Amino acid sequence: MHKMPRIWLDYCQFLVGQSKITKSRRSFDRALRALPVTQHPRIWPLYLRYARKLPLPETAIRVYRRYLKLSPENAEEYIDYLRSIGRLDEAAVRLAAIVNDENFVSKEGKSNYQLWHELCDLISQNPDKVKSLKVGAIIRGGLTRFTDQLGKLWCSLADYYIRSGHFEKVFDSYAQFEESMIAAKMETTSEMGQDEDDDVDLELRLARFEQLIARRPLLLNSVLLRQNPHNVHEWHKRVKLYEGNPRQIINTYTEAVQTVDPLKATGKPHSLWVSFAKFYEENEQLDDARTIFEKATKVTFKQVDDLSGVWCEYGEMELRHENYEQALRILRKATAIPAKKAEYFDVSEPVQNRVFKSLKVWSMLADLEESLGTFQSTKAVYDRIIDLRIATPQIIINYAMFLEEHNYFEESFKAYERGIALFRWPNVYDIWNTYLTKFIDRYGGKKLERARDLFEQALDGCPAKFAKTIYLLYAKLEEEYGLARHAMAVYERATQAVGTGERHSMFNIYIKRAAEIYGVTYTRAIYQKAIEVLPDEHSRDMCVRFADMESKLGEIDRSRAIYSYCSQICDPRVTASFWQSWKEFEIRHGNEDTIREMLRIKRSVQATYNTQVNFMSSQMMKATTSSTGTGESSLRLLDRSRLSVLSRARYFFAGLFVSFSLFVSSVRPQVQLEQKSVPTAVFGGLKED
Repeated sequence: MHKMPRIWLDYCQFLVGQSKITKSRRSFDRALRALPVTQHPRIWPLYLRYARKLPLPETAIRVYRRYLKLSPENAEEYIDYLRSIGRLDEAAVRLAAIVNDENFVSKEGKSNYQLWHELCDLISQNPDKVKSLKVGAIIRGGLTRFTDQLGKLWCSLADYYIRSGHFEKVFDSYAQFEESMIAAKMETTSEMGQDEDDDVDLELRLARFEQLIARRPLLLNSVLLRQNPHNVHEWHKRVKLYEGNPRQIINTYTEAVQTVDPLKATGKPHSLWVSFAKFYEENEQLDDARTIFEKATKVTFKQVDDLSGVWCEYGEMELRHENYEQALRILRKATAIPAKKAEYFDVSEPVQNRVFKSLKVWSMLADLEESLGTFQSTKAVYDRIIDLRIATPQIIINYAMFLEEHNYFEESFKAYERGIALFRWPNVYDIWNTYLTKFIDRYGGKKLERARDLFEQALDGCPAKFAKTIYLLYAKLEEEYGLARHAMAVYERATQAVGTGERHSMFNIYIKRAAEIYGVTYTRAIYQKAIEVLPDEHSRDMCVRFADMESKLGEIDRSRAIYSYCSQICDPRVTASFWQSWKEFEIRHGNEDTIREMLRIKRSVQATYNTQVNFMSSQMMKATTSSTGTGESSLRLLDRSRLSVLSRARYFFAGLFVSFSLFVSSVRPQVQLEQKSVPTAVFGGLKED
């Protein structure tokens, strides 16, 4: 009886009552396959009721999709089910499909506009869940289809933009709505004629639209401030929007300083107070500006720098109006020690208890005291800064220069000493440099021992990076006021103390000064020391200069010995300039035997470096063999290396013999030399097949 729907209905109902989920679903499917299509409407209502009660929405969705292929007119039921389980994206897609279907007839009696309105509400209220549709395009399409319902559709579009966080598009939608209403009103008036009421209404709409456009920046600013009322930058922008309206500016500043919490502020909250006071100052209301500043000094800012900025701006305002005594009084009040002291970085204490350690305020007070106060008051300020241990190297130098300007030289030197006690390297470098320069300028050689002690103190623990300047200053002192041998000792120490990068230039200075003071013969020991300690690159340069000096002194053998020594670190393929210098030296001062000796040394050095090349080639062969497991490619690599060395050796020896023959022909033109090929035994194992 598989063709009888009654039997299938009773059986499926019995299985559903037994809560046999999988068996029930399969039985429903068997019934649909067994019965003709005309009998399916009797099965589907029970099947759908069963699917909706399942705790598995995906099963019900698949059942509904099959059902809608048979009965697409029941799509509204499926949409309601999707909305009930939170599948809003698919619900919106299905709803958009029936809205676009002109032949669809709602079983619930809804018009196409009502379905469209439901779609607009669904997608505008859930922008984060509806991803498969272009919401803006759908709603704007409705604006062209339903011109009599523009208000609701524009509101839906605005609601979508608000929920999506696109606030600037909300304004654009509002402006387009007003513009479309004006256009519709003008079309209606032109078709039906116009009367006085229509003119008034049109003028009113135009005025409202113009006001909306003018208020756009202000409306956008209001939205941003509602998002974050502690945004200092947006408050400043709001003040600029009210430019030319003093009452609104005052109201905005008042609201800003009352709203912004300094502990939550984005930006610098003290700038609002300062700008508020400057507004009164620009309008020549100094008393009101002072009131604002006084209130600002009592605000519990997050950072001490904010409060110190308020005090400094307060003093600057008084200076601009030439109230010098008032400015001094303000800054002295700011730096007064509070009843309860606190450390500068102790965030548990209010900033009012920590501002007395603000270097910004103290620096301004020191400048004012220098310009307006007495010598004693200025000195007291600088002493107080040092006692609080908030001084910088520049403050120390300024203090010492101030004392020097008033001819208190020993006091200025004491200031330098106090600064040196406060700082360590490298911060103390500027203080030492200025101190030593000033001391030498003041006393010269009168207090030589004291100057030497100062230099020794400065060099004690001095990093190599800063040693060069101090050593040169020390050596200059010894040259001008001390002993030459002491100066040489200082230069000797300097060559060891400076950094590696500066050692070459230090040796150059040492050699130059030694030659000027003691003569060039004194520099031999310096050259030897430089050649020993400098890197090869600089050592070659020293050797060439040393050999040149010896040749100028007529010490040819000494010069040749230096060239011979230096040749051991000069690869002929890289340092061709060195070998050219030696060659020119031998041409000027040598003979056939010395030329031959030079060439022998050059071949020996070349062979040494070639041996290193062969060693590297063997290492490459081993590495390649171990990595690939075969020696075939390695042998090719070694053969190429040997051929390369062989080729270079041929060119090298051919060049040497040509150069030697040219030299001999220039020295002894009566001797005829014959050029021969290089014997194969010279190349040893590098012989080609």
